[in-house]
Amino acid sequence: MTQARPRKTAFGLLPWPERQAIAEALRTETVGGLVLLAAAIVALGWANSPWSGAYESIRDFHFGIPALGLDLSVGHWTADGLLAVFFLVAGIELKRELVVGELRTPATAALPVVAALCGMAVPAALYLLTASAGGGSLEGWAVPMATDIAFALAVLAVISTHLPSALRAFLLTLAVVDDLGAILIIAVFFTSDLDFWALGGSFAGLVLFYVLQRLRVRGWWWYVPLGLAIWGLMYNSGVHATVAGVAMGLILRTTRDKGEEASPGGRVAHLVHPFSAGVAVPLFALFAAGVSVSGEALGHVFTDPEPLAVLIGLVVGKILGIFLGTYLAARFTRAELNPDLAWADVLGLATLAGIGFTVALLIGELAFPDPAQAEHVKAAVLIGSLTAAALAALLLRRRNRVYKRLWEEEERDEDADGIPDIYRAGSRAGDRIDG
Repeated sequence: MTQARPRKTAFGLLPWPERQAIAEALRTETVGGLVLLAAAIVALGWANSPWSGAYESIRDFHFGIPALGLDLSVGHWTADGLLAVFFLVAGIELKRELVVGELRTPATAALPVVAALCGMAVPAALYLLTASAGGGSLEGWAVPMATDIAFALAVLAVISTHLPSALRAFLLTLAVVDDLGAILIIAVFFTSDLDFWALGGSFAGLVLFYVLQRLRVRGWWWYVPLGLAIWGLMYNSGVHATVAGVAMGLILRTTRDKGEEASPGGRVAHLVHPFSAGVAVPLFALFAAGVSVSGEALGHVFTDPEPLAVLIGLVVGKILGIFLGTYLAARFTRAELNPDLAWADVLGLATLAGIGFTVALLIGELAFPDPAQAEHVKAAVLIGSLTAAALAALLLRRRNRVYKRLWEEEERDEDADGIPDIYRAGSRAGDRIDG
């Protein structure tokens, strides 16, 4: 008689090392998310104030090194330059997840990867259906595909919910996979005419970067100039410059050698992540989120096919895609939901993932070069993200009593040794999806 395979637990307790790494990343993202939220509010207020002319003048002011093809506006420096730092951190986090995190084995990767893929495919499909039905442009299909982890965590901080670490880890992993999908889409579908010499130079720089890592060469004086050269060549090649950031992040080693206190990827993330979350992304938001919120402008969101398709993709597509993807992945992997949680919790998390602020604004700028149309699409991103945030707040606050009980159980440390009691012998520390 064939013995049935043991069922696995979805959203069970994370292993202690994984939980420590996730907690550090989420702390930085939460603070950065609050700064991001403040920057978006300032941008909207400034762009709709009597001083809107000053806002536009600063955003469109050009500076740089024309001889190197780097004479950019302030807005483009934040989008092409500062966001490369954001994607560098995203690349390091993805590499860590692939090597030592939730994506290292098929069993643990199935749930977040399937959920993320469905969470990208369904919004894109809804955009195409809505835009084609209204006779609009199909170029913006990728706008509603990405989740903004910083904005999502800021919402959690504002509503003061005690979301369990397993759900927060799932949200982070989901966003990391989303970021990879977004950068692949930008590289493949939003690349202008290629300069193969510049592209070849950038690839040569990446090969040298890889060799330095393999030879265990240390010292910022090697990597910072090389990284800047790779970024500049990538920008001049016609491929979006943020691709350079994620490529270098994926090359950085995320495992420690004997005697190392931290891996190169860990050291870079520790140094750069606060700048990325607290400076780079908020500055991008400051100069990307300043759109008109007049009655006429908002009317375009609900009457023009492109912004309406973005709105539907974010609010409906993300929720539907991630929830169904999670449910199907759980069934496919024979995973049982953590008995302390319910599918309503997954629905709340899927709704929170409908916040697609930073990368959605970036892809919106790339997909719609016409300034007026781009403004309407940006307004749709803002409205869609705020709608998703409000719905998520309602859903998650209703379950906060359960979350608080689970959080207190996870944090209890009666012997004050720095390790929660739940991870001690006899606990359910191994209760996770890979069983």
